[in-house]
Parts: sequence; C-alpha cells; structure tokens
Amino acid sequence: TDAKYGRLCFSVANNILNNREDSEECVNDTWLHAWNRIPPDEPDPFSHYLGRLTRWLGLSRLRDRNRLRRGGGEPTLALEELDRTLAAPSNAEAQAEYRELTAAIDRFLAAMPETERRVFLCRYWYFAGIAEIAAQFGFSTSKVKSMLLRSRRKLKQQLLEEGYL
Repeated sequence: TDAKYGRLCFSVANNILNNREDSEECVNDTWLHAWNRIPPDEPDPFSHYLGRLTRWLGLSRLRDRNRLRRGGGEPTLALEELDRTLAAPSNAEAQAEYRELTAAIDRFLAAMPETERRVFLCRYWYFAGIAEIAAQFGFSTSKVKSMLLRSRRKLKQQLLEEGYL
C-alpha cells in the first residue's frame, strides 16, 4: 500500500501540515486507520478512500497542533476563502442541512468544466498552494487566483439560488 499510494497520501498530508515529520506520521496513521477501519469489501477506488482518510487525519492533526495558536499556511487560507460561503453543522438539524449542502456542492462540481473543477479541488480538497497549482496546470498565479475567485462566486450564487445562504 505504501509503495502504491504513499506518495499520494504524503502529498495530501504535507499540503495540510507543511511539515515532513508530521506528514510522515500522518501517513503512518493512515495505514493503521485503514487496517482497522477498512470495510469488508475494498473501497472503490481505494486511492480515494486513502486520500479521504489522510485528509481527515491531517486536518485533525492540524487542529490539534494549532489549538493554542491561530493558523497560518495553505489549509488555513483555503478554509478562510470558503468560510463566508460554507458553514459547519452544529446539531442534528444542521447536519441534515449539511448533507443537502454537500449534495448541492457535488452538483456544482459536476457541472464545472474539468480544468476548473480540478483547480478548485486542488485548492480546497488537497489544500495545494496557488503557486503549486499554477505550476501543475501551466497557468500563471493570477489566472489560478481568478479561476478560484470566479468559482467561489459561482458556488455562492448557486447556493443562494438553492436557498442555502
């Protein structure tokens, strides 16, 4: 598993934690959690399951690490960019609304052109930096910033139209 998915999981963890040792520890925690939690049937695709698990563990580690001090780094910036658009659930009713909101975001992502969707996910799912995304796609940083701004505006407009905001 490490040979096949280790680089992916390390990349996800390192984009969140921005620390090699913490990222390596997070990847090791991913393997342990996967071993203990894997469903009876192998998740399909397995890479997405491991990526989600790594992301969850990385964000948990980041929250713990930053409990006494406030943020910094790409994950904090990315989450702050979406903060005015999305809210986390706080009770059972809010959790049901959160599931509906998740479905609305899924519809939004499905309707996006592939390149814009990939850039959006790189930023807000994998917490990649603007410069990293620009290099990966061969765009200028200003183009990436513009794409993300337009995507956030479109998402906000869709959520307004659907009554989520």
